[in-house]
Amino acid sequence: MARRMPLLFLVCISASSLYAQDLAGIEIHGFVTQGFLFSSNNNYLTMKSSDGSVQWTDGAVSVSDSLTDKLRVGIQLHMYQLGDLGGSNVLIDWASGDYRFNDHFGIRAGKVKTPLGLFNDSQDVDAVFLWILLPQGAYPIDNKSFYLSHLGGEVYGDLTLGRRAGKLQYRGYAGYNNLDLNGGYLEQSAEYGLVFTSPPGGKTYGGDLRWDTPLRGLTIGSSADVLAVDGTAPGGSVHAPPFLISAQYAQFTKGKFYFAGEYHRDPFYAILTVGPAAIPLSYDERSWFAMGSYRLLKKFQVGSYYSHYVNKALDTTQPANYSKDWVISGRYDFNPYFYGKIEGHFLHGTGLGYYTDTNPNGLKPNSSMLAAKIGFSF
Repeated sequence: MARRMPLLFLVCISASSLYAQDLAGIEIHGFVTQGFLFSSNNNYLTMKSSDGSVQWTDGAVSVSDSLTDKLRVGIQLHMYQLGDLGGSNVLIDWASGDYRFNDHFGIRAGKVKTPLGLFNDSQDVDAVFLWILLPQGAYPIDNKSFYLSHLGGEVYGDLTLGRRAGKLQYRGYAGYNNLDLNGGYLEQSAEYGLVFTSPPGGKTYGGDLRWDTPLRGLTIGSSADVLAVDGTAPGGSVHAPPFLISAQYAQFTKGKFYFAGEYHRDPFYAILTVGPAAIPLSYDERSWFAMGSYRLLKKFQVGSYYSHYVNKALDTTQPANYSKDWVISGRYDFNPYFYGKIEGHFLHGTGLGYYTDTNPNGLKPNSSMLAAKIGFSF
């Protein structure tokens, strides 16, 4: 509990200051969440979830201001604890200046969010989702900070196609990205004996094109993100030449109904050098999900999704190389600030979310899991 107190203190102080001060146009938002995880088999996301674990706390505070009608600046500070991941360090999720010349063209610079699929650049705001865990094949929570944003620039805008053709939203970016020293990828590299003291990283560039179709509520889009990763540790190094992550997606909203689907492909090759040994890592990751939800009451929403992941570069009959997740979710909003979520997962395969250190006796191929979360946002 002591490790989570700085996080709770940070958000609560910011919340109180929101009401105590005249902000003169400055916008302050934030959230804090506390999660619980219990699994029938295996330990998930570095937590001892087979015994039930509350070692899952997340929180952030963002401040933004419109300096002129066209220029806006902002920053978001973030702390999290997810089992053995995260810690007391304050992270900068994003910090950027945004200048919009008109509806068709704008630029952002700084640490800007990375558009990839439907939810990548919004996954840092838990309060907007029904789900406790987004589909992990596309949005792995143990590596969320790596994909969320990058240091660089972006151009964006809208293009009206006409009354019968809808509207296009485009985003293109380039910059540099680093792995999270306390994130999942470097936790896994430590299992090979490679412990980094400075974060590996590399150049990144890509874009997103989103079509708001003439059919009201229907959006179709595609994203591409090219990444490279290099880094040196006291005992070795990692090298991943540029690889392409691609995503195609669609979502449809009508009244109280919401439906979405997405497909990702992520083929990459990396070499871990540990002392004199070179360890090749080969992946051809493919994942897709389909989800739907319905708002039963103004304060109560239910939904379900199926998420499918497979590594085509390896034997796909082995549980370690696939993950299939059936999910049932519910959310209740107590008031505009407090909410609660509950979620059941029926997991087949161990390709995602499991770590050797917290599963020293090996993994069983199937597991059921209960997740719960309470949240406060302002």
